Amino acid sequence: MPKFSANLSMLFNEVEFLDRFERAANAGFKAVEYMFPYEWPTEQLAEKLAAHDLKQVLFNLPAGDWGGGERGIACIPGREGEFRDGVASALEYAEALQCPTINCLAGLTPEGTDLDKVRQTLVNNLQFAADALDKKGIRFVIEMLSHKAVPGFLLVHTREALRLMEAVNHPNLRLQYDVYHMQIMEGNLIDTLSTHMPRIGHIQIADNPGRHEPGTGEINYPNVLAAIDKAGYDGWIGCEYAPAGTTEEGLGWMQPYR
Repeated sequence: MPKFSANLSMLFNEVEFLDRFERAANAGFKAVEYMFPYEWPTEQLAEKLAAHDLKQVLFNLPAGDWGGGERGIACIPGREGEFRDGVASALEYAEALQCPTINCLAGLTPEGTDLDKVRQTLVNNLQFAADALDKKGIRFVIEMLSHKAVPGFLLVHTREALRLMEAVNHPNLRLQYDVYHMQIMEGNLIDTLSTHMPRIGHIQIADNPGRHEPGTGEINYPNVLAAIDKAGYDGWIGCEYAPAGTTEEGLGWMQPYR
């Protein structure tokens, strides 16, 4: 039976961020994830998790100037020191929040930079992060995003991510498989999930088009979720979608899995 975590960066946006923990718990979620925790003190986030009996299951490494359009710095030559500082910050938060998994966004392909240098920078940074997190018992995942959602993003296909994992060659690096992004980029969801499940460390979902809740678009989520179960995935599935209405009104799709 799949188990779902509420992505508080996208769900329960009817209220301020720190109030979303309570809303998620009241809606029946047992776990939460979100993009970045760094705006809030660890003590404040830990208090919210404890008060509402929620598990923190995922967040991202610092991703550069998000408001300025950056979507990760792991592939950008010359910013290795900033990347390593970000790993240290993420470790501090992960230990305080007892978070078992951290995700990395590779970043936009830098213009005017040799692509081989970009790729080697990414490999080197991922090796560093995978090792640092492994020493603390924290899983490390890398995510593929669609060009539709993030034009110019470096890592957009499963096959590219698998080649990257081979180059990094570290047992603590797995895929974060976002069903919405991969439906746009390559389809073939069930076969890909079933074939590569041993290499997948986290899954996120949204329907397409619109990036709304399951059942609003073209993806046959009952079949996809059944295939994920059959493939032996026992981790959390992040609900990273933009509700078509209010969050609670759109949660009917979860009823068969409660």
